[in-house]
Amino acid sequence: MMSSALAGFALGLSLILAIGAQNAYVLRQGLRREHVFWVCLTCAVSDAALILAGVTGFGALAERWPWFAEAMRWGGVAFLLVYGLRSFRAALAGGETLRAEGQEPVRLRAVVLTMLALTWLNPHVYLDTVVLLGSVSAQYPSGTGFALGATLASFVFFFALGYGARALAPVFARPRAWQWLDAGVGLVMWAIALKLVLM
Repeated sequence: MMSSALAGFALGLSLILAIGAQNAYVLRQGLRREHVFWVCLTCAVSDAALILAGVTGFGALAERWPWFAEAMRWGGVAFLLVYGLRSFRAALAGGETLRAEGQEPVRLRAVVLTMLALTWLNPHVYLDTVVLLGSVSAQYPSGTGFALGATLASFVFFFALGYGARALAPVFARPRAWQWLDAGVGLVMWAIALKLVLM
């Protein structure tokens, strides 16, 4: 079981390291120090549910219904384009810093709903967790161990990203840094959308 868990941890971590919509939002909330625990927990629990679905055979079910993959792909493209546009608009507007003065706090409900949308409406999440991890887990003697390892990787990564972002707080005390971050997030969103269109 230990070898399966280690393999699951390594593969899960390698898949999640790439910066995407989900990771960018966790980083942003970590920098703002706003609802960080709930953002990280939402991501990690969502990943755990998807990994479990993949390991228990949902990947085969998704392959059986090709229309599901197409619907997720085009829904993801639309979502990423809109979210990317919002990021570009925020970059152009500028003026944001990490200082608390004058900043309107975002409600927990809105933050969690955004996080859920970025997670569950992203087709790459399904490809990575359900299809890829699900199919690879079949090659190991303990599917449960593999799933536990991959799930642990998600928890470790998201909480490290969310709380580790605080080390960057001095950099993001400058409005220009936020503009670069927002522009970068927008580029990532649109790049992922383009990749989905070309699939």
